[in-house]
Amino acid sequence: MNTEQIPSGFIKALTEQEIKTLKAFYGVFSQHDYTVVDKVLAPDWQDIPLAPGQQDGPEGYKALVQGFVKAFPDVQVNIHEIFGSHERAGVRAEMVFTHNNEFMGIPASGKKLTVTIHEFHHIKDGKLEKTWHLEDWLGMFAQTGSWPVSAQ
Repeated sequence: MNTEQIPSGFIKALTEQEIKTLKAFYGVFSQHDYTVVDKVLAPDWQDIPLAPGQQDGPEGYKALVQGFVKAFPDVQVNIHEIFGSHERAGVRAEMVFTHNNEFMGIPASGKKLTVTIHEFHHIKDGKLEKTWHLEDWLGMFAQTGSWPVSAQ
């Protein structure tokens, strides 16, 4: 039964295309193919909240990923779970990278860090329209030894 034959009242599953779109979105970090961004993000894609200094839309995402990859060339995004329904998806993932450059005011520690990611996406016609995200930066601070902050 394809999604067009699902009876009224039933929730449609994520399509294979929607799952491929999500995997490609995260794959940009390791594959460095920034042309993929224009294929998976709507021209007016919203990233909520924007990172400090991040431009809205696909160009802002490209610059954000390029900057992160430049600072941490070994960054990988590991997807643990993609779940949801047609046009609505949640993703549990993690970024893993070697902290070999200053980041968020924390001097390079040389440690391999893992930052947990939870994101929610709206998808329309195979492209992401909105992404709400939450990264565990506090966990990163703990891994680098910069948390808790001393009382000095």
